[in-house]
Amino acid sequence: MRHKVSGRGFGRNANQRKALLRGLVTSLLEHLKIETTTAKAKEAKRFAEKIITLGKRGDLHSRRLALSRIPNINIITKLFNVIAPKLSGRQSGYLRLVRSRVRPGDNSDMAVLEFVDYDSMVEKKEKKGKKEDRAKKEENKKAEKE
Repeated sequence: MRHKVSGRGFGRNANQRKALLRGLVTSLLEHLKIETTTAKAKEAKRFAEKIITLGKRGDLHSRRLALSRIPNINIITKLFNVIAPKLSGRQSGYLRLVRSRVRPGDNSDMAVLEFVDYDSMVEKKEKKGKKEDRAKKEENKKAEKE
């Protein structure tokens, strides 16, 4: 019986499971949003929330603990310098799990795991409308003629 046994096995041994969660959380911190199966997203959310809390603490010990769990210095630097300051007002619940679709190949339930403040975290590129492009082209033509 599975009394009080928490977590999912995913049909893998401990090292494979650890590598899977590391990869998911690394991708999440890099792209701020990932799509995976619902079960994997739920486990990755548990792992990522703890790493983000370490990032918010910000001291050297927390940085070393985070590096021991995700050994990618660039991702950890981004977590401590970019992501954690934006989440300083939030006590917990940094991530949102949104069920998205069913995967066509094997009918698995898919989910999107993203930061709650995803829209404010992503630097959006300004889209130029057609009218603005035309206006700039006309200005350039006038400047060339003169």
